[in-house]
Amino acid sequence: MKVGIIGCGSITKFRHAPEYYENPYVTDIVFYDRNPERSQALAELFEGQVANSIEDLLEDDSIVAISDCSSNESHHVFSTQALLSGKHVLTEKPIALSVEEAEKIIDAQKQSGKLLMVDHNQRFTRAHQKAKELIASGELGSVLTFKTNFGHGGPESWGVNKSNSTWFFKKDRSGYGVVADLGIHKLDLMHYLLDDQITQVSAFQGALDKVDENGNPIEVPDNIVCNLRTAGGRLGTASFSWTYYGEEDNSSTLYCEKGIMKIYHDDEHQLEVLTHDGERVRYELEAIQTNDNQTNTGVIDSFVDSVRGEEDLVVTGQDALDSLKVVVALIESAKSGYVKDVF
Repeated sequence: MKVGIIGCGSITKFRHAPEYYENPYVTDIVFYDRNPERSQALAELFEGQVANSIEDLLEDDSIVAISDCSSNESHHVFSTQALLSGKHVLTEKPIALSVEEAEKIIDAQKQSGKLLMVDHNQRFTRAHQKAKELIASGELGSVLTFKTNFGHGGPESWGVNKSNSTWFFKKDRSGYGVVADLGIHKLDLMHYLLDDQITQVSAFQGALDKVDENGNPIEVPDNIVCNLRTAGGRLGTASFSWTYYGEEDNSSTLYCEKGIMKIYHDDEHQLEVLTHDGERVRYELEAIQTNDNQTNTGVIDSFVDSVRGEEDLVVTGQDALDSLKVVVALIESAKSGYVKDVF
């Protein structure tokens, strides 16, 4: 299978390209970036080819699937074009910067009949999959409340230019700051684990510490704290941050009728269950991937298997749109000071 990648930044270099390169069904990778030196560098690193234009990439009939790793504001353009060019598409999150743009991509998917998957990679970790299995088993009863966090020191050390001029700090390119970068992962995860939909939110946000290349506060929030209500009546809280300077926090806690489930609170035991009668069960599964600890996410392998017809998509365009709607509602709530309905 020959694949293409649009955008040759860090997400391509450290995740998409190496995972395609290691997949036994992928024979070749074609790279495109508006900065030709970036695509050339990755083509050399991963023994691939370079497309000189987006048209060359999309018009290549030998390319079966494409990863859209462009910055957020371009997803609705490139993913739509790729689908309508007859390619299966894996796009980075968020699927788009607006509901209307996301719906444009989903409409293109329906029109083309090709697959559309979005890189919400937290669904693939062994701890989260085990947690979903335990919830489905009913061992702990129903989940009543939950809290989830995702924070690290910020994207300026992750991006290609390794500076605070990063596009993540620009409103026209990243859209919603930390909530679209980190928060959307955990919102999607809660939908996945609970098999439920967040329908009402309130939030506070702020640019508390990050500054741009000119020393001015960034245009998007570097922190947001949230209250969440689901269609099933569950209540939750969430905190997403680019200012956790000591260590990354990617943890969740689910409070159930018969106990508590703690996920990624402990480096050695990534899942811990505490029952109402005092039993403590610890699971040693796998460390979660971080910017400093790059491991195989499972996303590319799953996408390739779906293209091959071996499995159903784990994350659909509709899943991604549902999470984007929560992000939009959170930003609206934080700006207005009012509780917002997602639907």
